[in-house]
Amino acid sequence: MADSASGKPAGQSKSAPSIKSAPSIKSAPSVNVPVNIWSTDTTPARERFSYWREALCQAVFNISIEARPMDFSARVVARSAGPLRFATSETSGYQVVRTQRDIDTAPADHYSIYLQLRGRAIISQGDQALAFDPNDIAISDGRDPFRADLSIAGKRAFAVIPREMLNRRAPWLRDKPLHRLAASTRFVDLARHHMMELTADNSTLSEGGMSLLTENLCNLLALASAPEVAPNRLQPELQIEALLAFCKQNLHDPDLSPQRVADHLGISVRTLHLRFAQIGETFGRWLRDNRLDAVSLALRDPAQSAVNISEIAYRWGFNDLSHFNKAFRERFGRTPGEWRHEPL
Repeated sequence: MADSASGKPAGQSKSAPSIKSAPSIKSAPSVNVPVNIWSTDTTPARERFSYWREALCQAVFNISIEARPMDFSARVVARSAGPLRFATSETSGYQVVRTQRDIDTAPADHYSIYLQLRGRAIISQGDQALAFDPNDIAISDGRDPFRADLSIAGKRAFAVIPREMLNRRAPWLRDKPLHRLAASTRFVDLARHHMMELTADNSTLSEGGMSLLTENLCNLLALASAPEVAPNRLQPELQIEALLAFCKQNLHDPDLSPQRVADHLGISVRTLHLRFAQIGETFGRWLRDNRLDAVSLALRDPAQSAVNISEIAYRWGFNDLSHFNKAFRERFGRTPGEWRHEPL
């Protein structure tokens, strides 16, 4: 594949199911992953659909497409790291089909994860036909034929992940080929943020960074797709993700405490501290540092330039300004005021 924007291709029941951790993908050297771009922008209007069908969909993704005959346009930004592939796609209306013939030609033992960003998609697979609106996520088994009606122009991000990575964490995904995670589902918002980071046009992630983010994304998808599994039944790896997700969502609450978090997850305080130790942290240090990071971003946000520093600190859960100022200086080497006015 060529790095080009020219449009030319280059090559729950009584006993909840257990969640097992998946083997990690080996971290690769810290080298930024190159981005490949395909676009119809520079292709004559009458040739755009045939170019997209033959040069990209058939040659690269091994799918069939159908489109409106007029005003077709499309753009895909993609990157890959080992067995992982990520992309964002922005297109006019069309339909995507992966037939049994396509599967026989190029078997794919993977899941496709789709994040709808704009517009609507209707995906049919097996005996299901599900609609996906902005911020919904689809998990589709790549071994089964599917049809995606993208007749409304839109934008979406997608990831291709080996099935084993998700099946070991979420074996219930094997029950059917298509799953919808609504935007309002717990953990989906965090999964969405991970997807956006992995598929961003300007991402500077290395292969190792992409692998680690993908491991976290798989944990979040397992949590989001199994709401009937109580957090205290989760394996340690996923308990950590659930702990961090709850803490991040309540970072602004000055009353956030180990007891409150442990009660929410149905675990003991001792287990909570053990889970933080597993990631080389303590609850107090993790909470302080993440609040400080949130304050640091707010202080440099032009939209909050008229907000008092003390008010920003209170917003992010600090209720002792003396402690806040000391902690901020220790973390960033300057006072909050100096940080706010320092040139970027």
